[in-house]
Amino acid sequence: MANNNSTYDCVGTVLAKSGCWSFLKGGFILDSPSSVSILYFQGTTDKSINVAIASASVQPFTEQQWRTNQQYIINTERKRAVTIHVSDSHGDRLQGASITIEQISKDFPFGSAIARTILGNLPYQNWFVERFNAAVFENELKWYATEPEQGKVNYTIPDQMLEFVLANQIVARGHNIFWEDPKYNPAWVRDLTGPDLKSAVNFRIQSLMSKYKEEFIHWDVSNEMLHFDFYEERLGPDATLHFYKTAHEADPLASLFLNEFNVVETCTDVSTTVDTYIDKIRELERGGSSMNGIGLESHFSKPNPPLMRAILDKLATLKLPIWLTEVDISNKFDKETQAIYLEQVLREGFSHPAVDGIMLWTAIHPNGGCYQMCLTDYNLQNLPAGDTVDKLLREWETGVGNGRTDDHGSYSFFGFLGEYKIMVQYGNRTTNSTLSLSQSDETKHFNIQL
Repeated sequence: MANNNSTYDCVGTVLAKSGCWSFLKGGFILDSPSSVSILYFQGTTDKSINVAIASASVQPFTEQQWRTNQQYIINTERKRAVTIHVSDSHGDRLQGASITIEQISKDFPFGSAIARTILGNLPYQNWFVERFNAAVFENELKWYATEPEQGKVNYTIPDQMLEFVLANQIVARGHNIFWEDPKYNPAWVRDLTGPDLKSAVNFRIQSLMSKYKEEFIHWDVSNEMLHFDFYEERLGPDATLHFYKTAHEADPLASLFLNEFNVVETCTDVSTTVDTYIDKIRELERGGSSMNGIGLESHFSKPNPPLMRAILDKLATLKLPIWLTEVDISNKFDKETQAIYLEQVLREGFSHPAVDGIMLWTAIHPNGGCYQMCLTDYNLQNLPAGDTVDKLLREWETGVGNGRTDDHGSYSFFGFLGEYKIMVQYGNRTTNSTLSLSQSDETKHFNIQL
């Protein structure tokens, strides 16, 4: 796409095939006034191609219209109407009963990466637990961390990190079993070939999965395989399929993910177009793999929310869980700009009905920095991105509410999905109840008797 300011951006991709129709969906933002915008179609080769277009549609939205649509989806997908009915032991409705509701846990997993720096750091632990209900270990489960020398496996650090996570009722993703980028494999693994490499990868799966069976809700089995092919190049084209089958046998209850960058962040990376990702998933499914999760790393530069939504829409057709697994904004921007862009990404992710969880890539490193973006400084004082996260966490929770039953003995509210504590008082009588709010289009009716 180009406008009269002569800027060119990729706004959508499709793996088109000759002789049949292909569906192209994308989006773009006009950052400045423009009297004309031109959409170009560009192939990946220098060959001349003829393109036929049918059912073309370009739908404009204002920023306010976009935000209104996001909020509508949040209200319909992340919240549910509840009516509490209060009666006495005879079944008579009680008008004017005092009701206090408090959301005590959230259904939607929203979390962050953590590193070994959280161990023994009580202020950091308290800060994390106050905000997040999900965690992922940044590097501590990767093969180079757990087995730096062949046969010398050490899970001491991830064991301690898992103990912290479980003690605070936080769910954890397992990241990762295999990384296709050669430079992130142990040096001794890079030197192996043939049967020796196959034996090593089988031992890696069995060691890791038996050690942590049923402890992690997900495993990123293959990390960044659309960009790199370390294992398939050495073990053959079915290597990844073998990884998924073996991992599933070792821990049948864990969801097994592909995890990749530049799928949702941009469409300029020809290695990871949305259709390429979909084709790889379908290839694994045809091979009988138990791959059942889509991991989108989400390392953004300047986000394009309409393109992000279009890509998520396409991925949603696979009917698989989608997680934004490593969200951050490039440190080439100043901290205030990072916060602005982060809010755009988080709102788009949370408002998309196919997204089942969001993980930030903001673990604090020993030197006080983070991979690209920190939420706080080393003293746990919020940076602009941290202020954004705290604002959204408050916005996306029901919090504490008070009211009284009407003349029908009922009290209604609209709450985010999750667990609630309810206290009802009438005269000198008090009762406490818990309520679980799951996704449904129907109003949840809850009866309380005093």
